[in-house]
Amino acid sequence: MVLSFGSVPVLELLNITKEFYGNRVLKGVSLSVMPGEVLGIVGENGAGKSTLMNIVFGMPVIASTGGYSGEIRFEGRTVRISSPREAASLGIGMVHQEFMLLPGFSVAENIKLNREPTRPNFLSRLLGERLETLDLKRMGEDSRKALDELGMDLDEWLPVAGLPVGYMQFVEIAREIDKTNVKLLVFDEPTAVLSETEAERLLEAIRVISSKGVAVLFITHRLHETLAVSDRVVVLRDGEKVAELRASEASVGQLAEMMVGRKLERSLRRGRGPGSAGEPFLVVRDLHVDMPGERVRGLSFQVRRGEIFGIGGLAGQGKIGIANGLMGLYPARGEVYKGGKRLELGKPELAIRSGMAFVSEDRRRVGLMLDESIEFNIAATAVQVKGKFLKDLFGGLLKMVDWSAIREHALRCIKDLDIRCTGPDQTVRKLSGGNQQKVCIARALTLEPDLLLVSEPTRGIDVGAKKLVLETLVRLNEEMGMTILMTSSELAELRLVCDRIGVVCEGKMTAILPPDADDRLFGLAMAGEKIQAA
Repeated sequence: MVLSFGSVPVLELLNITKEFYGNRVLKGVSLSVMPGEVLGIVGENGAGKSTLMNIVFGMPVIASTGGYSGEIRFEGRTVRISSPREAASLGIGMVHQEFMLLPGFSVAENIKLNREPTRPNFLSRLLGERLETLDLKRMGEDSRKALDELGMDLDEWLPVAGLPVGYMQFVEIAREIDKTNVKLLVFDEPTAVLSETEAERLLEAIRVISSKGVAVLFITHRLHETLAVSDRVVVLRDGEKVAELRASEASVGQLAEMMVGRKLERSLRRGRGPGSAGEPFLVVRDLHVDMPGERVRGLSFQVRRGEIFGIGGLAGQGKIGIANGLMGLYPARGEVYKGGKRLELGKPELAIRSGMAFVSEDRRRVGLMLDESIEFNIAATAVQVKGKFLKDLFGGLLKMVDWSAIREHALRCIKDLDIRCTGPDQTVRKLSGGNQQKVCIARALTLEPDLLLVSEPTRGIDVGAKKLVLETLVRLNEEMGMTILMTSSELAELRLVCDRIGVVCEGKMTAILPPDADDRLFGLAMAGEKIQAA
């Protein structure tokens, strides 16, 4: 229920359109939010939510990529928000998905950052207010008030470094509600790193904030949270607003179906059906993975030899945690069998030696050494773990890296995967996102795996590169017989290349469906409803 705080919307977006390098990511989106109203915005990854919020907050990436078209009205007046500072001056605050805190500063110092209260002293009275000293007493009082509004029993003078991630999120929110002129608050995936108890506390804080007349834009993949706290919900799909409805009249399954519904593109597979692969090759039973924000809670499934098995689901539901847990990058427990042999979890080197390879969703921090050459990135893990590209010296007493063999192999990978570069000695940092991803794939293939785990293979790359990466995965499967476990937030991509698709919700598998299954089944499974397995 929205209390009456005024008849003019705090924010109106009219026909907002945005292109990135010829790819239209927003296609005439319009919406509005009233004072004291919570407007939920939902959609799959790539639907345009974050781009829309970057426009509202004046993030530099918008201006640097050609700006946008359409009109923004703030409190009835047309504005062009060109920077976060300008957005803040209007009264717009944003709680980002990634923390914007200074770890070496205290909680209070972070809350009052760039708005520190000062008090005069002897020197400032003589030489000017620039010599005033910090009013630490008032800083502490203001911070304490903001934390109390959020129900946070947290010492305002504790250093931020070392705080649990949930507490850091509340410090971010406290900083925004401490601003005296705040009229609109944007929450971008605020509960992704929170426990269930912390998430409920945050939702209650949003209710308190909106009850004071502040408008709220609430973005999350957790649809039950959207319905719990929002007055209205806007659904985005492929850059378009496809629905707007009152939260009280919507259901989780209905929202999920609206988010994923689309025409099924022609499959990249050549006539293979879900039963065409062989016997169970990877058997996972009661898998638990302690990956923050992507926890797996007792998940079981089987991958058949020679198939591409997809894993989908909304963000924060655990799908990313599966491959990371199987490869030993995060603490995991459960039973995992590959080719009939039980795998010991928690040891990446053993996973690689068993014939597994991993293309991480975080290629820049986990998958690549950005300041090293293409050839070094491709060969490094194979040299270290499998002893490839080494030649014997003194009758085998010493081993030496065979750089000529590495160069030859890198050139072959560059040709086979069509890596666009100046040569194998080019540093990976200078490559485009799509070509960096191909280097990650080349690195994995160099390990000669019989099971390839690929997580978010097309994240952050352009449309043309996406198609090439997906075609590469299909070719590896069909021509080399490689079994592939592919995790993706893009359901359309899973449907293009996979034999079967498992859907994960709240850390458990809710369905295993054929790629041509009805949109509604995928939507219900993403919402947590158990569907008969394929």
